[in-house]
Amino acid sequence: MQALLDTIATVTFPADAQRLFHGRGGRHPGCEHLALDAYPPVLLLTSFKPLADAALVAVGAALAARWPEAPWVFQCRQEGGRIETRLMAGAVPQPHVVAEAGARYLVHLLRGQNHGLFLDMAEGRRWVREQVRPGAKVLNLFAYTCAFSVAALQAGAAEVVNVDMASGALAIGRTNHELNGLNGRAGGGAKFLAHDIFNSWGKLTRGGPYDLVVCDPPSFQKGSFVATKDYARLARRLPALLAPGGQALLCLNAPELGVDFLRDVVAQDAPELVYLGRVDNPPAFADIAPERALKVLAYRMPDPAS
Repeated sequence: MQALLDTIATVTFPADAQRLFHGRGGRHPGCEHLALDAYPPVLLLTSFKPLADAALVAVGAALAARWPEAPWVFQCRQEGGRIETRLMAGAVPQPHVVAEAGARYLVHLLRGQNHGLFLDMAEGRRWVREQVRPGAKVLNLFAYTCAFSVAALQAGAAEVVNVDMASGALAIGRTNHELNGLNGRAGGGAKFLAHDIFNSWGKLTRGGPYDLVVCDPPSFQKGSFVATKDYARLARRLPALLAPGGQALLCLNAPELGVDFLRDVVAQDAPELVYLGRVDNPPAFADIAPERALKVLAYRMPDPAS
């Protein structure tokens, strides 16, 4: 707990949404269950095991001493999927809109464990902004609230097709595009398809080829995606979706599966793809065991004409 309190005492409150303390990276012994995130103007403390009232009082005092006006939320995630969320001080703006690298996103801290923007994927979104070329066509699979789509369109993509089974998440995605002035774009803009990806390959293939395919699936979601069996099904479809010279960004957030798992899947099921490298995670998410952390790998489809 002391490492968290020390961080609160010294860190600067950021303008953009980002992680402030990452106990789960193992760099702060005894704090492996704790994370502190800034979703300005709100702070979110997450614990992966119950916290004693005295600990919450200590955190609250530290936050009040450092940022007296900042609202803060506590969320406890326990085994079995039980989640408890409490507003500890202040009020959460409604709607609650945060910024990242010039983009704006709608978030929700008081319900569920997914808050609308995955902070550990910030470098993945930066990679998309750097790699997308004007006029590009992008396929965003497991799109959630479509943050990758916002990044791609801001970088000059002509069209992004967002696919996710959850129509509610896509509705937030539409709002994110409106917040960034990206609705009603000429040349296609963003499309939102509330489809089961594995039942939609024909439609998605006919809509291609794509200059970039982003795959950011859940690691284990019964009825939707289980990485150990479904990533191979996903990988073998990629060559048919990609234009010559097109790129794929493959993401995996399963601590028990390392980089070699994902590289082996691609080597076996999409051997045409050329490995470009791993995208670094944000420094705030540094982990003593990088294989356990979020994996974001970039690939390219060869272009015979080049």
